[in-house]
Amino acid sequence: MTGMNGLSRLPRLYVDPTLLPEAQPAAPCPVAPEQARYLGTVLRKKTGDQLRIFHAGMGEWLASIADIRKDRGSLTLERQIRPPQPCPPLRLAFALLKRDATDLVLRMGTELGVTEFLPLITERTNTHRINPERLHAIATEAAEQCERLDIPTITPVQTLPALLGEWPQKATLFAAIERLDDRAPTNPHTPPKVKAGDGLLIGPEGGLSDAECQTLLKRPFIAPISLGSLVLRADTAVVAGLALLGNGLRSTPVSSQ
Repeated sequence: MTGMNGLSRLPRLYVDPTLLPEAQPAAPCPVAPEQARYLGTVLRKKTGDQLRIFHAGMGEWLASIADIRKDRGSLTLERQIRPPQPCPPLRLAFALLKRDATDLVLRMGTELGVTEFLPLITERTNTHRINPERLHAIATEAAEQCERLDIPTITPVQTLPALLGEWPQKATLFAAIERLDDRAPTNPHTPPKVKAGDGLLIGPEGGLSDAECQTLLKRPFIAPISLGSLVLRADTAVVAGLALLGNGLRSTPVSSQ
């Protein structure tokens, strides 16, 4: 039996809730083909070896391998390690970047607590396509590594005007706008007051256009924020903005949705 100090060294895998809607001791759990290959071929695990499995509805459980083959396997649940825990809703609206940079945004955003990614097309966006399955896989892998219990959702690509038209009026969208002092000189540089359901907007490489910035500043739910005097890469701006918002959000008690 693995002690509590050894649990962190066990492999950790996400389980699709449809494969295990209810978790209880001794319950069987099928393993997806790619996970079976990973456990058996990459990690060289065998029958009886332990691992951790999770999804948002069941929390995290200790399980053991009941059967493992080339592309299939099954687990047996042993006991719950962590109960389900609501994650503060945090949305990230970001202009699509080149493939590697977009991958990085998904990975770092997942690690920093984003619950919903909203990829955007802006005036200066260079690419208009994504592979949803691939991005979901990246977010899943990041969630497995950073030990969060849920997998963030990824919405279909939309335009910035479409996002603004659908944004809930009671939620604040913090927009990282370059050269904010020139565009909104009366904006106070105070730490943002973040609540569950708010979001962050990051533009593309080259920044948002003047027209887009003016449109944003006219919306009542937009709160412009500055990320400092230096011009950041878009993926760096994501990290800086999420760190700023996440600090305030984590300090606020979260209730079940």
